[in-house]
Amino acid sequence: MIVKSRFIMSILLSVLLLSACSAKPDAANRYEKEIPLIAEVNIPDTLSVSQPETIEIILTQGGQRVPDADFVHYELWSHDGSLREPMTDAVEVGEGVYTVTKTFDKEGLYFFKLHCGNNGSIIIPQKPFAVGALSEAELAYLQAETPTFQEGTAEHQH
Repeated sequence: MIVKSRFIMSILLSVLLLSACSAKPDAANRYEKEIPLIAEVNIPDTLSVSQPETIEIILTQGGQRVPDADFVHYELWSHDGSLREPMTDAVEVGEGVYTVTKTFDKEGLYFFKLHCGNNGSIIIPQKPFAVGALSEAELAYLQAETPTFQEGTAEHQH
C-alpha cells in the first residue's frame, strides 16, 4: 500500500513539475514563418508529335512573381517508359516565368514533375498530360489511378 501511494505521489509531482514547463503563447511567433511558393504550370491543351512544345511555369511567393528562384528543375517521363529525362533546369525567361521546351517522338501519356525552391519554401508538384491521342490503356490508367496534382502547393521538406 505504501509503495502504491508513493508511486501515485511521484506521478502527481511529475505532472505538476511538467505543467510548469509549458510553451509561452507567443512562442510560434518567434520563429520565421515560411511564405509558400506557388507554381502555376501551363501545359498546352493540344500537344503534337515532332514539334517543339513549350511548358510554362509561373512562380509566385507572397503574391509576387519570383525571378531568380533558388532552383527550378523538372523531370519528364512517359507512361510506357520510352522516355525518362533526368532532372533538368527550366529556362528562366524573366519576371518569374520559366519554360521547358521539348519535342516528343510519339503520342501517349506523359508526366511532368517540377522541383522548385525559393527562400526556404520547396514544392514538388506533378502533372500528367497527353501528346496526341491516348490509348485505351492510358485512359484507363488515368481514370483508375487519379494522378495527384495540386497546382503549386505540394510541399517537400529537406
